[in-house]
Formats: sequence, C-alpha cells, structure tokens
Amino acid sequence: MSHSTISTTATASGTVGFLGLGVMGREMARNLAQAGFLVRAYDVLPAAVEPLTAYGVEAARDVGGAVRDADIVISMLPDTPQVEDVVRGSGGLLACPPRGGLYVDMSTIAPDATRRMSQALAAAGVTMLDAPVSGGPVGAKNAALSIMVGGDAEGFARAEPFLRAMGTTINHVGLSGAGQTVKLCNQLICGINIQAICEALALGRAYGIDLDQMRQVLLGGSAASWMLDKLGAAMIAGDTSAGFRIDLMMKDLRLVLEAAQKRPVPLPATALVATQYQDAQAHGEGSHGNQALFKVYDRMTGRETADATK
Repeated sequence: MSHSTISTTATASGTVGFLGLGVMGREMARNLAQAGFLVRAYDVLPAAVEPLTAYGVEAARDVGGAVRDADIVISMLPDTPQVEDVVRGSGGLLACPPRGGLYVDMSTIAPDATRRMSQALAAAGVTMLDAPVSGGPVGAKNAALSIMVGGDAEGFARAEPFLRAMGTTINHVGLSGAGQTVKLCNQLICGINIQAICEALALGRAYGIDLDQMRQVLLGGSAASWMLDKLGAAMIAGDTSAGFRIDLMMKDLRLVLEAAQKRPVPLPATALVATQYQDAQAHGEGSHGNQALFKVYDRMTGRETADATK
C-alpha cells in the first residue's frame, strides 16, 4: 500500500477524457482543468458541459470523442450499469481504447464488477484503476477529496499526478476492487453514524433537551464526528437541502449488503439503517440530503403528525 498527502504545484500536462459531470464530476473536471490539464468531457446531458467551458474544458459529442486521444480517462458515474456501459457499450473503452491506455473509475460501484471490467480492459491493453472518493460535494469543489485506489501499482503511479488535482489524501489500498471495498466500508460507517445521530437527537428531544447545546457538548467528547458536526446541525435546523443525497447513500448501502452476502459477512446494523433509507425514499425524500434521515425519526416518534396538527 502506498500513501500520499502531497499536492503539487508543478505545471500539469496531459489530456484527460472525463465522463460524468454530476454534482461531484463537474467540480473534479474543473479542478483538473484549473491545474493545467487539457480536459475533454462528456455527459449524457450535453448542457452539463457548458458551465465548464469557461475553465477551458472541451465538450465531446460522445464517449469515444472524449476518450480516444486521452492520456487518462476518468469517470464519475451514478452506479455500476453506467460504468459497464462506458466500458462495454458502443463507442466505449473496449471498442475505442484510449491513447494512454489508462482508465480510472472514481464512481462508487460493485467491487466484483470492477474486477471483471479490469480483466476485460487488460486484455485490450488498458489498465483500469478503481478510485472512489470520500468528501462529498464540498471536498470535490475544494479539491480536497480522499481517494482510495485499487489496481496496478504502475498504473497508480501514472495516475497520481491527475489524482492530486482533485484530492488531498490519496491511498493505493490494493489490487483491483480494493478501492471500491474500502469505499463501501466507509459508507457503512457513515450510514450507521448518521443513524446514531438521529437516535440521539430523537431521544434528547423527547426529554426536552436543547438539541443545539447537546450537539455542542457531544462534539467536545468521544461522540464527536464529522457527521455530528455538519449533518447534526442540519438535522436540528430542519435543513434537508441536498449535498450527498438519500438516493445515493441507499445505492451505496445496497452495494455494501450485496458485497456482504457474497462472503458472507453479517451486517445487522447496516441492514437496519438501509431499511430507514428506504423509508425516506418511500416518503419522497430520496432527493434530499443525508441528514433528512431524521425525518424518519419524526415519523416514528409521532413528531411529524404532531407538527401537522398544530
């Protein structure tokens, strides 16, 4: 395993084919362009590229146009099927191998699918790395992501200068699929942590405790966490605005549980919090931020009904 927290100020060179310009991808592509790389980007929604042209990002008409002349291809896509399509679909990486022979998928997808795609691409002369990220939209915007990388060590060394334009903590954690596995473990912890904060706030509220004060007290002790600091405040304020959405966390928890079934590894707490995320989706809250999980506790404790009758 290798580790890097060093950022570089050297002049960047190289062409990046970037696929996927959602909330995370657009910031990552912008940071690559601002670091000096030539970025040629494609998204299924052509309008997604337009705001990035001010930073020098070039728009590609299709996947092939983005990747053909690239030294490195980077994707940031919603789920496994979209990555599979980029690799195996018409005009994808198998049909149109990039000039540089290096592909880095930064999406969060199934580890087993990653390994299968890596093997198929290797046969076509393309090295694939899985490099999912942690840090959310704020980390993406500030080029402060934590990046966990699985795959070939030589490929990692080639990709690292590009990764440094997007993140501050970069770790090579093992062979193909290892980055995805570490990311799923990260999401498992995050999901259960959010649930624990919801339960603590629900209990404190039931006893009439000042929740803002309680949060400050807890942040000074062993219960402190990034989630309690950032999302706890939003829960108390009733702010459900989206950063990392309920729908995306549910997707990640599904991947966690699917991976656990294949070994098998019992994950009872993860299974429980996944049902609560499903409850949020069932009530139309999938597009809300992760902190909106607290709405589930409003329903379970009768708070939502009480508020509606005031």
